[in-house]
Amino acid sequence: MPLDRRDFLKYSALAVAATSGMPGFLARAATQATGQKTLVVIQLTGGNDGLNTLIPYSNGAYYAVRPTIAIPKKDVLTLGPDLGMHPSLKPLMGLWDAGQLAWMENIGYPNPNRSHFASMAIWHTADPTQAQAEGWIGRIAEQIGDPFCASNIGSSTPQALRAADFSLPSIEAVDNFQVKLPAGLEGAFGAMLDAPRGGEADYLVRATRQMMSNTQKVQANVGKYKAGATYPEGKFATQLKDAARLIASGTGQRILYVSLGGFDTHAGQRGEQDDLLAQLASGLAAFQTDLERQGVAERVVVMGFSEFGRRVAENDSAGTDHGQGSVMFALGKGVKGGIHGDSPDLEDLSLGDIKYKQDFRGVYAGALTKWLGLDARDILGGDFAGPQWLA
Repeated sequence: MPLDRRDFLKYSALAVAATSGMPGFLARAATQATGQKTLVVIQLTGGNDGLNTLIPYSNGAYYAVRPTIAIPKKDVLTLGPDLGMHPSLKPLMGLWDAGQLAWMENIGYPNPNRSHFASMAIWHTADPTQAQAEGWIGRIAEQIGDPFCASNIGSSTPQALRAADFSLPSIEAVDNFQVKLPAGLEGAFGAMLDAPRGGEADYLVRATRQMMSNTQKVQANVGKYKAGATYPEGKFATQLKDAARLIASGTGQRILYVSLGGFDTHAGQRGEQDDLLAQLASGLAAFQTDLERQGVAERVVVMGFSEFGRRVAENDSAGTDHGQGSVMFALGKGVKGGIHGDSPDLEDLSLGDIKYKQDFRGVYAGALTKWLGLDARDILGGDFAGPQWLA
């Protein structure tokens, strides 16, 4: 019997599970680099403190409410007369000077939520009403018609990569990014592929065979990769290196998703955030250098976010509690470098929080339309204006 679309996609999802999420499903040769653009999404999990990331160092109110955790003016990496970056972000200064680093200020969404779970779900689904279950990247896969157009680099697939009928794959390690069947199932799997099929089931079998062929080609290409930069130690940098390997190897994925956790800094924030931002900056600087030397930097842009910012005033534990508006960043040769948006008014707050002025869906819309060439309205469920952060 021919499969209907829903069953077809479910069986496709089974094929993903059987093959560790290898892309190339729609019969595109893995060795052929298409030259298409790639978006790398960076998730800063836990609620990164935007005020200590992009610092309003000329604003006395900032220092008044943060007597312990404020970044001293002498340590700020000056970007302009009023704003500067956290000193741990120094590895990114070269990108700033080259016009390849953008900051978006006062980013948020209507009726903000201070719950990690709820707010992250809003960012993942691009739906502040929390009515959507599917992720915004999952909807991209549905629009493109390819469940392998995007992958998470890590062990657990975030909601952003979930679609109505399938979840996009997670790649824990590129070296394991290949067909691996449980012991004893090789014969049964081969017999399943050899059985006579018709209609969409026959197409699924042929596509699966193509996928199995592609996995060998991709592993061969990844094996030829020579790092173009020295990456720092740590899981985040390793995942960025894997992302660079996939891009340079020509797997053709449109979106890669990488997370860095630990930003829930309720106590002792300076030590924790200082270290996390150093990991972020050193990893991204190495990643960008690697892309340059691989000759693929022109077609890769990085976009980073966190589920919310922190309260403006520090708490009694030298930390900050859950807030609302915050900052996003983007980097790459396709980025329009600079500050996009006005600095937050620290004397006009919403329950002690920065008021958002720019909807994060407007930032997504720019990535979708101007970078990936997709229909943002269909994916986001409406038209959203945003900062012009792409060149």
